[in-house]
Amino acid sequence: MSTPDLNLLVALDVLLVEGSVARAARRLRLSPSAMSRTLARLRETTGDPLLVRAGRGLVPTPRAIELRERVSQLVQDGEAVLRPARKLRLKQLVRTFTLRTSDGFVENFGPDLIARAGEEAPGVRLCFLQKPDKDSARLRDGIVDLETGVVGNTAAPELRVQALFRDRFIGVVRMGHPLGQGEITPARYAAGRHIYVSRQGFDKGPIDEALSSLGLERKVVTIVGGFSTALALARASDLIASVPERHTGNLRDGMHSFPLPIAAPEITISLLWHPRLDADPAHRWLRSLVRDVCAALR
Repeated sequence: MSTPDLNLLVALDVLLVEGSVARAARRLRLSPSAMSRTLARLRETTGDPLLVRAGRGLVPTPRAIELRERVSQLVQDGEAVLRPARKLRLKQLVRTFTLRTSDGFVENFGPDLIARAGEEAPGVRLCFLQKPDKDSARLRDGIVDLETGVVGNTAAPELRVQALFRDRFIGVVRMGHPLGQGEITPARYAAGRHIYVSRQGFDKGPIDEALSSLGLERKVVTIVGGFSTALALARASDLIASVPERHTGNLRDGMHSFPLPIAAPEITISLLWHPRLDADPAHRWLRSLVRDVCAALR
């Protein structure tokens, strides 16, 4: 059996990314006819059409979709093997890292993270993006370097995941609120007027399930998309916000916090990144920095 031409991997990677013979040819600095011949060789080698005509464009076959992540990783691993090893010099590092973080992370951990990064690598800039959903496409596409949050079922299976810390939900009210005095029973908690946090607009969750098991139901009077918004409303009203404790430490200054009087499940906040950055020295330094800052703010 003849050894396959491994140069075809690079061509296949570009073709699957671009979805166009002409665009792939431009990226590889080939003529369209040369790129077409390469695609023909790939089809013969893999025994699959890989890209088929759909209207004026090309769409990947199921086999091509199956191969896309593996081929991309193989090409990146090959480039890493052939690239000279460089020692990381943090003081000379000039780079912008983009982090997509869960609600409250920047407000609570951002100041220390920015300060530590500034001390160790003055040329590094941190760009924080809001996380409106759990879609991991931005990590896969390289738009985002690092992400934090609760790992959901929609996370891509190839992502690297590392737990940062566990968090529990607590109740938060303004100073002077009636729940600031006396024992907070499940009935007292449920009898209040509540803010529910949901990015999808849902109005029930684990807290409501725990109350329901006790024959209780809370009255949700407003639904918001983030914990910082919920706390701002609670600070200026008699509404009750139920938020993660560690995620909202700085946001709760000047407010009264209390343990929930029910058995609400804890959540695990994790760090997520794409395997293409696993061995990158600068990225490894950033991951270590995030872990250290989160561990210090217990």
